Amino acid sequence: MTVDLLFLFLDYSGVTLFAYSGGMLAARKELDPFGAAILGAVTGMGGGTLRDVILGRLPVYWVEAPEYLWLALIGALIGYYTSPWAQSLATRRAALAWADAIGMSVFCVLGAKAGLAVGAHWSIALLTGVMSAAFGGLIRDIIVNDVPLVLRAEIYALAALAGAGGYVLAITLGIGAGIAAVGAALLAFVIRGCAIQFNWTLPPIGRVG
Repeated sequence: MTVDLLFLFLDYSGVTLFAYSGGMLAARKELDPFGAAILGAVTGMGGGTLRDVILGRLPVYWVEAPEYLWLALIGALIGYYTSPWAQSLATRRAALAWADAIGMSVFCVLGAKAGLAVGAHWSIALLTGVMSAAFGGLIRDIIVNDVPLVLRAEIYALAALAGAGGYVLAITLGIGAGIAAVGAALLAFVIRGCAIQFNWTLPPIGRVG
């Protein structure tokens, strides 16, 4: 597999899995299929859209490549209609969390890559990595009136930052883009996976007053 093909596969997979998580959440919130499609599209493409706007890459990626929109819609509806197999709330939440974790680990790398590709400073590449990974889910959660996952005590944005940082560091050290991408995505996924499995959290301040 060539490097370009690898990144395209990661891009398609990330959009589909994020949209899948949006579709599952729509089912949990008892939205209709149209609501699931909207929520999935926002989840799958929201972070990348904001990233492209910040970097001045206009029109944004899915306008020039409409297949991303179709992947988001398909992923969302699959998540919506397959959610009944997760009958218990705990199982459904677990499936949602793991699908979201995979999408996050992919997009933090793709976002960092996009920042470096336009010649941005490494710190901006880290920002676009976290933005790509977290902002689609943030918008998703706001739409359904949930506290965004990225703002909770759970380790989420930190995992995305680690993945983006791992990719930037690997590229700086001269490691091949394909190996850097896979390694950084795995790093982000392992950190997020451990947070899900072992309830790793950042210590909140607690109730004030």
